[in-house]
Amino acid sequence: MAPTVLLADIGGTTTRVARAGADGIPFDVRLEANDSYASLEDLLGTYLASVSGEAPSCGALAVAGPIDGDDVRLTNRNWRFSTEKLAADLSFRRLSVLNDFEAFAHGLPLLTRDDLLEVGTGRAVAGAPMLLSGPGTGLGTALILPREAGYEVLASEAGHMRLGAVTTDEARIVAHLVRDLGPVSVEHVLSGPGLVRLHRILSGESLSSHAIIKAALDGQRQEKESCHIFLRLLGRVLGDLALAVDAKGGVYVGGGVGRAMAHLFAESPFRTAFEEHPPYHDRLAQIPIHVVMHATPGLVGIGEIGRRLLVEC
Repeated sequence: MAPTVLLADIGGTTTRVARAGADGIPFDVRLEANDSYASLEDLLGTYLASVSGEAPSCGALAVAGPIDGDDVRLTNRNWRFSTEKLAADLSFRRLSVLNDFEAFAHGLPLLTRDDLLEVGTGRAVAGAPMLLSGPGTGLGTALILPREAGYEVLASEAGHMRLGAVTTDEARIVAHLVRDLGPVSVEHVLSGPGLVRLHRILSGESLSSHAIIKAALDGQRQEKESCHIFLRLLGRVLGDLALAVDAKGGVYVGGGVGRAMAHLFAESPFRTAFEEHPPYHDRLAQIPIHVVMHATPGLVGIGEIGRRLLVEC
């Protein structure tokens, strides 16, 4: 059997794990609930023990948190590990660890039109920066910079910027959150848990993010209003980021919550809020925006990293 590489896209709630060969295409894909495992080592070890054939010789991991050295910590889960020790425990010759949206960004060039849903109109400028951002357990962000030979990806922790209010209803939301959480970050609202907080403030009801989105898609008024306010805030923050990095190459909305809300974008205030940044309305109106609909884009991206790594293993 040809050598394989272990792939994992490790979020705060769910881990997607797979293997890939020299083409980098994931197979033996499994979705695992993190709550079912005591540690990442336990999750990956269980997966490897259950698959047949020759064990992978190396691994590539996408992790929901900043990567600053050997000691890796997830932002929204109490998991941490040593890259060097994990590689030794799994008998890997090489182990590559990236921020999850950094890995996701490496997969964007591999996606097709069928994997994307356009929101509004716009025309990408060839060679200009592209922004990838979206809500899941947190708010992930990465920047793609085209180069003469390929592209460069920059990881970002923009989800931890402070959230401001523009309207009276937003001021009320932020005031509630300050009382409950202290200083409010963007992902305190623009995430799955953030949607739950937002809906509770607006309606008094405590529902899961899945239940809120499903009800909104079914036309339920209160849940639809909560989702529309969520998307208005998301649009404004992505407009801020697009101006900050001059993302004329396009904006891509990722994350499980973004994908689940995809069919709410068109009638929501999202695009208006994205463009409403005087005096740069016309500049932002030219930027194309797409929601990434692929079910496992993080695995596509980390598969590309794994493909390159396998050559060296």
